[in-house]
Formats: sequence, C-alpha cells, structure tokens
Amino acid sequence: MLSWFRRRAEDRRTAIDLYGAIVTRARQPAFFDVHGVQDTPEGRTALIILAMFPVLERLQGAGTGERHAARLLCETFITDVDDSLREMGVGDLSVPKKVKRAAQALGERCLAYSRAVASQEPPEALSHELAITIPGLDSRTSGAEAIAHATLSFRAALQGIETEKLLAEPSALPDFPGMTREEIGGVR
Repeated sequence: MLSWFRRRAEDRRTAIDLYGAIVTRARQPAFFDVHGVQDTPEGRTALIILAMFPVLERLQGAGTGERHAARLLCETFITDVDDSLREMGVGDLSVPKKVKRAAQALGERCLAYSRAVASQEPPEALSHELAITIPGLDSRTSGAEAIAHATLSFRAALQGIETEKLLAEPSALPDFPGMTREEIGGVR
C-alpha cells in the first residue's frame, strides 16, 4: 500500500515538473515583446494552454500511463489557475466559476488547435485559431502567423523525444523556435 502512495506522489511530481517546463516555454519574451500577446493573466494563460496542447496531444496518443500523466498535467494546470486567482485576490465565491471556465478553455482550445493542425492548411488554420483565442493577436498581423509556425515546429520537435524521456526529464521539452531571449537579441 505504501508503494501505491509513493507512486502516486512520484506521478504528481512528474506532472508538476512537466507543467513547470511548459510554463517556462510559454513565458518566453518574444511572445509578448515581438508578437504582441498581451502580458496579462489572460494572455499568459492562453500561452500556457497553447504550450500544453502538443504535450497533451502527445501523451493522450500513447499508452495508459501516458494518458494518466496527461490527466495529472491538466489537474496541475487547474490547481495553478486556482492558486493564481486566489493570489490575485479574487473572491472565494468567484474562484470556482473562473477555474471552471479555464478548464473548459483548455479542453475547447486543445480541440480547436487539434482540428486546425489536422486541416488542409495547418499554418493558416492554426494562425486563425490563435488570433481568436490569444489576447493581443490579430489575424491581420504577423504575430499569430509566427506563433502558429513556432507551435507547429515545437510540436514536430516534441515528436522526436521519447515519451519516457519527456516524463523523466521535463527539461528535454523543446523551446518554441524563435521565442527565446537569445534568438530575439538579448534581454528585455
């Protein structure tokens, strides 16, 4: 029985570490400084969902253990949203409604992004979805298009990493191409 608790704690730690790596990728400065995503709680949450999409897609397409990891990753996201709302001073009565909306947004956006990627024109379809779902992006500007291409490249790079390695070493998660400080020319 103790091994069950230990395994459960290890699985949660893996999800937390992987979520931390995802958040790090979603907080790259080029999203905000170069491509115009609003640096607000809504904009940051939208980017976290975008970065989670390929990871969840990858985990849910694998075996039972990986699907369990995907579920724990979603739970970690929801816990983070709840904690963040409380830290921002949102009232206790409003938090559950806002957390529910964030959980729905995660599911709906992942589904929309998945459909866009499976379409005949993935970059254009994904760019359109990003312009709709990420605050500050507009289909008339190049930000949504650049982020769509970076997301598709991130997704492709993720496919080259073994699932076991990804879960054992969350730092193996690739960066979004063109979004790191080094790639955009220094520190802001």
